Amino acid sequence: MLPTASHPHVTPVPLDKAYRLLNHGPTVLVSTAHAGQHNVMAAAWACALDFAPPKVTVVLDKATRTRELVEASGLFALQLPTVPLAALTVALGTDSAKTMPDKLQRHGVELFEAPGQPVQTTPPLVQGCAAWLLCRVVPEPHNQQAYDLFIGEVVAAWADDRVFRNGHWEFDTGPEDLRTLHYVAGGQFYATGTSIKV
Repeated sequence: MLPTASHPHVTPVPLDKAYRLLNHGPTVLVSTAHAGQHNVMAAAWACALDFAPPKVTVVLDKATRTRELVEASGLFALQLPTVPLAALTVALGTDSAKTMPDKLQRHGVELFEAPGQPVQTTPPLVQGCAAWLLCRVVPEPHNQQAYDLFIGEVVAAWADDRVFRNGHWEFDTGPEDLRTLHYVAGGQFYATGTSIKV
């Protein structure tokens, strides 16, 4: 059994504001579960797609174990890793559960149960992230096969209230280690920077 969130800052985000969690283009971790198995991988190509109901997209390569589990379960979670998780994010994007079945244990991935969701069917969430979006696959077989593109309807969302409050990111006033990551290639990230309001 997975633990629940270990800190008091995991706060629900209203679904009409869920798209804002991805609007700034962060790298994500994709988690999924099916038939007692779960996995997490990194993905750089994810974005908000629609407002009502909120939808997201993510590219999941056919070669990944995560994709197999997503196709079998119809559910996935996107989470936004933070600065301390940069090395872990690279490891989860490099190592495949197909060749390293124990990759989550080997890399020390800390998972927890999605608050208020059925444990048996809901993907686990990754500790230490800034936000989490639980998504149900919107089947689009052509896009999935031709482009590896999956659409998900967001059914629940949470964020760390030290950096996301009242429907807005507040990175400037939050701890610097809670800034999200933006992948640029070759194991290099940029952390979310300074806010400019106009």
